[in-house]
Amino acid sequence: MRELVYYVAVSLDGYIAEPGGGFDAFRAEGDHASVIFGEYADALPGHTLSGLGIEPPRTQFDTVIMGWNTLIPALEIGITSPYPHLRQFVASRHIRDLDSSITMTNDPLSTVRDLKKENGLDIWLCGGGELAGALLPEIDRLVLKRNPFAFGSGIPLFGNAPYEPRALVLTVSRSFRSGVIVEEHVFSD
Repeated sequence: MRELVYYVAVSLDGYIAEPGGGFDAFRAEGDHASVIFGEYADALPGHTLSGLGIEPPRTQFDTVIMGWNTLIPALEIGITSPYPHLRQFVASRHIRDLDSSITMTNDPLSTVRDLKKENGLDIWLCGGGELAGALLPEIDRLVLKRNPFAFGSGIPLFGNAPYEPRALVLTVSRSFRSGVIVEEHVFSD
């Protein structure tokens, strides 16, 4: 069965973006790049793959779900379909005019439950925090790229949505000279 994997960069104090939504502080360069550009290359935007001359490996993910605010930075620079190599879903409470390659959902929980029943690779939860909080009951694995700095405030890993605590088990932890730690967790319940 397919899993929903929340693969995301996070600060040491648990934020996936600055208060204004910026995420430029997260490190893409360094010895941890082998994880980003190798193991998780399916999660690279299409324009990045193209610019690097990399073909998506199609080994981890074949579907991505993201919140509207996660899509906005791509739209602001003229990219209307950031992950053309993946089946793309955007969660929004409002009707949006989107590229025809993107499916909009106002019920992300039902959408993910339906996607998990299909055959295929795992589903990547790209962000944001509010969507992750809403999808917490369906998240199977967390893959965190923990960066060595603190924002102090910003967009929390699971937003501000109320949810029941779920215990996590750390299954993999890799430290890099760059200061980034890549952690993989599964829920124990």
